[in-house]
Amino acid sequence: MVDLSFQAADAAAGGTLALLEKEDGERSALFREADSLTGGALSRAAEAASFTFAHGKTCVVLAPGGKFTAVVLAGLGKGQDLTSARAESAGGAAALQLTTYEKPALAVDGLPETLAVHAVLGAQLALYDFDLYRTVSKDRKRKITGLEIVSARTDALRQDWADWEPVLRGVTLARDLVSEPANVLSPVVFAERASGLAALGLEIEVLDQPAMEKLGFGALLGVAQGSANAPRTVIMRWNGAKDGSAPVAFVGKGVTFDSGGISIKPAAGMEDMKWDMGGAGVVTGLMAALAGRKAKVNAVGIIGLVENMVSGTAQRPGDVVKSASGQTIEVLNTDAEGRLVLADLLWYVREHCKPRAIIDLATLTGAIIVALGHERAGLFASDDGLAKDLEKAGEESGELLWRMPLGDAYDQHIRSDIADMKNIGNGRAGGSITAAQFLKRFTGETPWAHLDIAGTTWASKAGTGTVKGATGFGVRLLDRLVRQSCEG
Repeated sequence: MVDLSFQAADAAAGGTLALLEKEDGERSALFREADSLTGGALSRAAEAASFTFAHGKTCVVLAPGGKFTAVVLAGLGKGQDLTSARAESAGGAAALQLTTYEKPALAVDGLPETLAVHAVLGAQLALYDFDLYRTVSKDRKRKITGLEIVSARTDALRQDWADWEPVLRGVTLARDLVSEPANVLSPVVFAERASGLAALGLEIEVLDQPAMEKLGFGALLGVAQGSANAPRTVIMRWNGAKDGSAPVAFVGKGVTFDSGGISIKPAAGMEDMKWDMGGAGVVTGLMAALAGRKAKVNAVGIIGLVENMVSGTAQRPGDVVKSASGQTIEVLNTDAEGRLVLADLLWYVREHCKPRAIIDLATLTGAIIVALGHERAGLFASDDGLAKDLEKAGEESGELLWRMPLGDAYDQHIRSDIADMKNIGNGRAGGSITAAQFLKRFTGETPWAHLDIAGTTWASKAGTGTVKGATGFGVRLLDRLVRQSCEG
């Protein structure tokens, strides 16, 4: 995150300025003032470049006159199409044009008052840069050290930002965790970082291996048994409703590195498996966001942290494990390990926390990428109301979902000849569905939704207003769900 400051609109100050403007309607007062100070250079530049202020598009005008070093014209698209998600991506697109200047300014009065704060959030998200391990920076182009937010309503905008900055911090935390290499972020280290969130007011409980053995976490511990790194389960509680109401539960898969186990993955691309803990990263970031903004909700986040490795003690294909629910599982593929981790967590949170709803997140299957690509996460749900709330939150946050089917026909695919179930279906067909069907067996009657975020946790290339790398997908989505459906 870069340092933010809020200041009143003053085009005469010059410097480097980005102007967010709609495609239709009148230009903002600041645009008109800046255009006048530059002798109409901004209008002429836009006309010469056929720049229409379409959403996400930018036009950089260098040394236009006045005291300006540069002015970035950034498009919001048509006013009727503006949403908080589009405001965020437009703010991000503008911010990415400002990175070569030390302390530029972003003007947000071209947006409706209710959406201006989202342009600020989008700008900060776009400026994210994980450079903890970079020691040589001579080839880097970024100079930005801070960002001034220019508006005629600075006091109100500053108050709005106080409510959304914790969400930014939650997304940043999730991205940082996902970006860490596996030799640094072991299950124990992850648990220690999550424990640090107690400073925000979260109640933190960490279960070590003996505690999980006592609870009967045979499925989770079976995944962990091949690694020299000990497993952990972390339970984070936020009691913001203060009325004793049942919490909403968030469950995250936290495989800090997934070699595939004895069913080992191909070498090509295996380095990506450091982010197989993406679901746990999102749950951790979400809980930080809820606590940071003092959300009026009771919530519990639980993450299972393991490393899936190959060794003489590793779980074998054909092994049978007993889950905490008492159900037995035939492990036919040790690379279908995330569902084993989640099985014990889902049972635990259902039985010990009595939630009103359970939502789990996991980089669970490659099959969901085949189905949906990298544009949407897969949504599976046992409750139509919960599914609709999640879809609505996805549309408004810009973190999009697509509902996938469940049913008895798919459930039959995970029947085992020697145990209560097997951990894979019959071949590759419907792989993400049979994985979700497996999870459903551990949720009982509690309304439940599963988000398969395998295709959305990491961006292999930059998009409109976004950068390459960890996305933090899910934090904004679930924070929006809580705001719309759980608080109050």
